[in-house]
Amino acid sequence: YAYDFQEGLAIVMVGEKLGFIDKEGNYVINPQFNWAHDFNEGLASVKIGDKWGYVDKTGNYVINPQFDYAGDFQEGLASVAIRDEDGYTNKYGFIDKTGKYIINPQFEEAGDFNDGLAMVGDCEKKVSLDVFFYYESVCKHGFIDKEGNYVVRPQFDWAYDFNEGLASVKIGDKWGYIDKTGNYVINPQFDYAYDFQEGLAIVMVGEKLGFIDKTGKLVINPQFDTAYSFYKGSSLVKINNKVGIINKDGKYILDPQLDDAEQFKNDAAKIRVGNKYGYINKDGKTIWLKEFSNEDSLIYDEWFNRYD
Repeated sequence: YAYDFQEGLAIVMVGEKLGFIDKEGNYVINPQFNWAHDFNEGLASVKIGDKWGYVDKTGNYVINPQFDYAGDFQEGLASVAIRDEDGYTNKYGFIDKTGKYIINPQFEEAGDFNDGLAMVGDCEKKVSLDVFFYYESVCKHGFIDKEGNYVVRPQFDWAYDFNEGLASVKIGDKWGYIDKTGNYVINPQFDYAYDFQEGLAIVMVGEKLGFIDKTGKLVINPQFDTAYSFYKGSSLVKINNKVGIINKDGKYILDPQLDDAEQFKNDAAKIRVGNKYGYINKDGKTIWLKEFSNEDSLIYDEWFNRYD
């Protein structure tokens, strides 16, 4: 199996081991890992046995395997986990690129740093006696700065990373958006809420998706079954089992006619029309379309990945 390219390298699976190849298909790091994440900021987290560490693009360990989980580096820091004393749960902290703890393991959940803040979860274990005896975690989520100080105290049932100055948060069964002080900019009212991209965010109302601006105003009414964030002014949307492209006014650049599509990447999106596969640009023009058998699917992926 082959994954998408990131920072010039792609993860490949050979048997049950993972390694990395370059865009010519040459092994840069031979398959040897039990699991691996894409390169981010020059390092990739990899798993050997039951421990995680970090390698550089030559495959040399920069941080030896020692963690029970290791996330991607973002803004110079990465979340890592060590097993708690109970042997069942993890405690998350943050390290720098030398492996030094900048924020000691103390959180039950942790996201990545984005816009200078990271989401963390503070969880309380509760005993449930419903049929079986087991522990249940009840978590509240907030945000910390790079010194590990709370900027927004844990209070949300769920939260996503900040993007473009706002973060989507969940209270009860509704989603809204807060700023970096923790104040609501858009009150909880949606059934789901995604990140802001290019000034607009996807929200779910009932079972349909639409787009809001940063005041919370619906600029494109909920009508889509699937929608991707805007990419250079274009968004892929699905309605009535067909995919089209809209602009930020909600007008179709390409009427719904594709059977499937993936998010834009480097000015192109993978598409499927019947048994034909290819690429389309953000203006709705077909770049390439060819009939493929299942056996040819990896060739199709390889062609696309070379344009990362």
